[in-house]
Amino acid sequence: MKKLVLIDGSSYLYRAFHALPPLTGPDGSPTGALFGVVNMLRATLKEKPDFVAFVVDAPGPTFRDAMYPDYKSNRPPTPDDLKVQVEPMLAIVEALGFTILREPGVEADDVIGTLAVAAAGQGIEVEISTSDKDFAQLVAPRIALVNTMSGSRTASDADVEAKFGVPASRIVDYLALMGDAVDNVPGVEKCGPKTAAKWLAQFGSLDEIMARADEVGGKVGENLRAALPRLPLNRELITIRTDVPLAVGVTDLGLRERDVAALRALYSRYGFNQALRELDAGNVGAALPDVGEKEPGRARGAGFAGAPVHAADGVDPSLAAPGRYETVLTRAVLDGWVERLRGAPLIALDTETDSLDPMRARLVGLSFAVEPGEAAYVPLAHDYPGAPAQLSLDEVRAALRPLLEDPGIAKLGQNGKYDLHVLRRHGMAVRGYAQDTLLESFVLDASGGRHDLDSLAQRHLGYATVRYEDVAGKGARQIPFSQVDLDAATRYAAEDADICLRLHQVLAARLRAEPGLRAVYEEIEMPLVDVLTKIEAHGVLIDVDELRRQSRDLASRMLAAQTRAFELAGRHFNLDSPKQLQALLFDELNLTVTAKTPTGQPSTNEDALEAIAHEHELPRLILEYRALAKLRGTYTDKLPEMVNPETGRLHTSYHQGGAATGRLSSSDPNLQNIPIRSEDGRRIRRAFIAPSGRRIVAFDYSQIELRIMAHLSGDAGLIAAFDAGLDIHRATAAEVFGVALEAVEPNQRRAAKAINFGLIYGMGAFGLARQLGVSRSEAQDYISLYFNRYPGVHAFMERTRASARERGYVETVFGRRLQLPEIASRNANQRAGAERAAINAPMQGTAADIIKRAMRRVHDWLLPHDDRARMIMQVHDELVFESDVEFVEPLIESVRGLMQDAADLRVALIVDAGEGENWDEAH
Repeated sequence: MKKLVLIDGSSYLYRAFHALPPLTGPDGSPTGALFGVVNMLRATLKEKPDFVAFVVDAPGPTFRDAMYPDYKSNRPPTPDDLKVQVEPMLAIVEALGFTILREPGVEADDVIGTLAVAAAGQGIEVEISTSDKDFAQLVAPRIALVNTMSGSRTASDADVEAKFGVPASRIVDYLALMGDAVDNVPGVEKCGPKTAAKWLAQFGSLDEIMARADEVGGKVGENLRAALPRLPLNRELITIRTDVPLAVGVTDLGLRERDVAALRALYSRYGFNQALRELDAGNVGAALPDVGEKEPGRARGAGFAGAPVHAADGVDPSLAAPGRYETVLTRAVLDGWVERLRGAPLIALDTETDSLDPMRARLVGLSFAVEPGEAAYVPLAHDYPGAPAQLSLDEVRAALRPLLEDPGIAKLGQNGKYDLHVLRRHGMAVRGYAQDTLLESFVLDASGGRHDLDSLAQRHLGYATVRYEDVAGKGARQIPFSQVDLDAATRYAAEDADICLRLHQVLAARLRAEPGLRAVYEEIEMPLVDVLTKIEAHGVLIDVDELRRQSRDLASRMLAAQTRAFELAGRHFNLDSPKQLQALLFDELNLTVTAKTPTGQPSTNEDALEAIAHEHELPRLILEYRALAKLRGTYTDKLPEMVNPETGRLHTSYHQGGAATGRLSSSDPNLQNIPIRSEDGRRIRRAFIAPSGRRIVAFDYSQIELRIMAHLSGDAGLIAAFDAGLDIHRATAAEVFGVALEAVEPNQRRAAKAINFGLIYGMGAFGLARQLGVSRSEAQDYISLYFNRYPGVHAFMERTRASARERGYVETVFGRRLQLPEIASRNANQRAGAERAAINAPMQGTAADIIKRAMRRVHDWLLPHDDRARMIMQVHDELVFESDVEFVEPLIESVRGLMQDAADLRVALIVDAGEGENWDEAH
């Protein structure tokens, strides 16, 4: 599909002017805004659009001034420092080959709107490059907004609604109610974004709001009624025209050949050295300076690094070329990089620390890159003998914090959540984190291999990176990074930032070619980074004394189980030794061997012991002992040791790129594996507590995967049962066994529950028979009865298997994709496993997408209430909060609604909520 980029030139210029410092050229003329615009235009050129236009306001009045003489009358005159940069900007735009459009009598917005709608109607993909919120009214299929400075993209009604609380079709009404102080358009007094969105949700449109204004009470209702005469005019002023007669059409906007001589003169005049080097390298063959050649602003640590192999198929060979890296040891060099960072469309960031725990790690240095092949490392704490003097943390923080905390400057990382924690703890709270290569890779192919930087570089760039072991050593002889020589440290650390930036170029292009996957990345995964970072940083309070009491109890019960086992065996043995258990159970007691290890020995794993538990008391006793030992070793003994001494709380780490279905996993500690059905597991949850004056509040999706099955299959019986609010397992039992709801027996409900959940996981007759303790033929009869009663489910499963075999993957409701390379395997077991995954993945993956969407919505809603309640855990289909006592009720009401509205399925989502002093009470 061809692509048109429409650049809101005025937005570019003003945004750059206010965002960048007052830079000056060699002759002393102001260049800050010009510098920013040039860098954004260079970024646009790298996207290689088919058509592009740079649109600016023409001088003189417009039709809006005739409608409303006070339109924009409150705007101050253009600052002189900005005014003198307009003509140079237009000269550079012209020399770069862009078409400049200035249409008298209308605004640039109207020209952009007209071209956007026309292009979309011709099947051309349109990107409007702007930071102006008014353009949200144009978002539609094939029309997206891109903020080049922040990297954010608004491409759908969901994006618009997430930002403004209303869809694109209601943006004009929304803005008419609020007015626009910048354009001197007065709205309804005291009507802000929340009130405008609330009214539109309640009444539907501006016309309906005006017609029913008497229904709005209070002072704000009086204000609304007072504003009624001017609201129609507001709407006219705010509506972007899409029918402006233009002398050029969309296909006239192809990029012209650059005027290299004019660009060289302009870049030289205004001191744009990097742009000048790019121009020369690309047009006259001038290479970058050799290693060691002195360049202004370069430190002695600069040099090539990396070991390229070959460019991966379809990849620009330059992305696999060696990089040039710089060690930053002086303030002058740092200031030079700060200037480059300010004008960059995207900054790749990476940190080097002394720990894998982001909540305790000490910052040793940080690196950044803004152009492929060039990066810098700023060492802070290398303390080996003879290490050169380094900049202090205070000095580096003062220079970088304004950049890092500016949401308008887009940042990129590889598993950047770790770096965000480290930088925040060192006084630099990063905002504008816009891209992550780990998540790009994960969304493109969740099951396609490892997603670490080294693996991705090899796979996508054909580039062999410098490994940590290469600079720090291995095993017992490994040294901390603070002891690594600065030359080696720079090669390693700066390369990380550089390769991250190169990978992003490749992976982002692949995502752009897959709109469904791109939506998963931009609308689900990337927004979740900030959410998870906040959850992890806050942590959860645990009752250490309670856990220690539980440990003592578990130890006592383990001893009792061990003593009883010795009595049954008639001798002492090691309950943790598979070899001794094999001898005792199968050689001495002659119990049935139901499974074997890969080496052919009788298995003593959990399934094997469960299978023979009816033959002797000892297997059951061993299972009990193991369960107690696991709880003690994993939780009651370990959790107190994991409390952070700085915060006094427990901080888990959530992983977005863990499970191929998109489910979040967690580690250190793993909260997902705390048993919820056993009394001992619930006791552990009791140790997760609220501080004084607060409560734990838990929300859990009810039977979400079964509801997704009903949605995906469209089965009328399942949908009707959910719509009627029936106990779904009882309803299924009534259907399968042909009895009335009130006549369903407990065993029938248990069987129906096993079928309901078993089918989600692709369970066949053998697995069901084992779970229910019935014959395989009886289990098959149950399944046949189920499919007879719910034919839509059977049809969905057959359809999904066929589609998976044809396409090699399955998708969730929201477009997340799971590749199934073994779906066509000649190995029957592998093929059967892939078919089970084909059934399960759309449901598990959709459930994962839904709770992630809910987390983002809840996070945004909670921001103004941050001091009253916080999200502290996500476990399976559950969200857990810590709330002030008096805020519990509004929290439950709002969060339940946000979670239930996180997806529009054929059946309603239901969320159960509870609260208490601890997690168990709230669950």
